[in-house]
Amino acid sequence: MTTPNELRLLPWSGWRDKPCYLSTDDPDGYMSRLADSVEAVQLDTAAKLVEEASEAFDNQDTSIDEMRCLVKELTVALRDILRVATSRGHLLATSDPREPAY
Repeated sequence: MTTPNELRLLPWSGWRDKPCYLSTDDPDGYMSRLADSVEAVQLDTAAKLVEEASEAFDNQDTSIDEMRCLVKELTVALRDILRVATSRGHLLATSDPREPAY
């Protein structure tokens, strides 16, 4: 996914919540595939949480504690998705326009 000399922002953070980067020109390498898998899980989790939030808002029996828990989970998911979007946006900005983007 990255071109030579380009770093890919990974979908997880490192020590003290610092960003982690991958330097590779092999989109089929182990770390690239692992990052792709983690991103897919994060996107799926966020989609499920959005659906759950919609249902919770429609249900007047949802307690304040349940809403707090849901907001916390949504915040974590949003942070993950922002990292994915930032990474993918950077990859698009640095990719060669003559090559198809995947």
